[in-house]
Amino acid sequence: MHIEVRGLNKKFGDFQAVADVNFEIEKGQLIGLLGPSGGGKTSILRMLAGLETVDDGDIVFHGKRVNDLPPQERGIGFVFQNYALFKHMTVAENIAFGLEVKKWSKQKIKERVAELVDLTGLSGFEKRYPHQLSGGQRQRVAFARALAPEPQLLLLDEPFAAIDAKIRHELRSWLREMIDRLGITSIFVTHDQDEAIEVADQIMIINKGRLEQKGTPWEIYKNPESPFVASFIGESTIIEDVSALRGFGGSAEPGTKALIRPEYVEIGKASDFELLSATETGRVRHIHFRGSEWLVEVQIGAAKLVTYRSLEKEILQPGDEVRVLIHRAYLFNDTDSWVMENKLKEDPMPVHI
Repeated sequence: MHIEVRGLNKKFGDFQAVADVNFEIEKGQLIGLLGPSGGGKTSILRMLAGLETVDDGDIVFHGKRVNDLPPQERGIGFVFQNYALFKHMTVAENIAFGLEVKKWSKQKIKERVAELVDLTGLSGFEKRYPHQLSGGQRQRVAFARALAPEPQLLLLDEPFAAIDAKIRHELRSWLREMIDRLGITSIFVTHDQDEAIEVADQIMIINKGRLEQKGTPWEIYKNPESPFVASFIGESTIIEDVSALRGFGGSAEPGTKALIRPEYVEIGKASDFELLSATETGRVRHIHFRGSEWLVEVQIGAAKLVTYRSLEKEILQPGDEVRVLIHRAYLFNDTDSWVMENKLKEDPMPVHI
């Protein structure tokens, strides 16, 4: 299903929950609505589903305006954060519920339930009740029930929020594989950037009711279009005065700030760097073991940065003096934003240590 949203607006009292949102989604894509809590993600999802009215704007499914259509006529499946399963019904009965409402024949219901039980890995659990299932199994039942009527669009509201970390990771991979197999257009809401990056074909960053940026996870990470997107995606540090950074002063106007990601920063001893003139002296403040690497906090003058360091390299200790090379920075001011490379990497100067 091709989806088009034009000038979408929604207010709750005086609160502007969604403000002039526009986007298109191609058939078969899995889209992540990502942003902070209260940013408008769920409001957008509920308007797409028909669970909230639209104050202004158009929602178009496959060329047809659906603003005034009730949820049951929009061809959607909805998976809620809290599963919303019927406690008094078995797995099979929960999956079949929507089909019975639509008055499918008993034979067709039986065949569809069997198909979805197999698809979602619930074989052998058909006669169990929700309280007899794990959190991950209950979520699979919720997916199966949403898919039962063969919707053209699947909407998921924080689908993994109520599941522990290990199962959540497994379900992410399962959902990605299932969507690929079915080819169903899907939109899921999350505030977990790792989840969105791992699962989604494209991400839409929503903040204060507005669409900040839409693109692939890599596009958004590498080329953020606003300071909010740059600071929201990935780990980073904001430096208030970019002129304090070696290789980045001079051309930047007063008031320009710098956002530095950990992978932009390299630390080591003087002998580790060919372009020593592009580095400056820093001091290790803290180190944190992250399983596959170290996260190192280092201070340069008044600025504090973080960077990653391989487990294969010499272990640093708090208080160690190191050389710090900032390869690039995301710079922004009140009117513009851009990525800048360390100028001294291309035009080295003599350095005294």
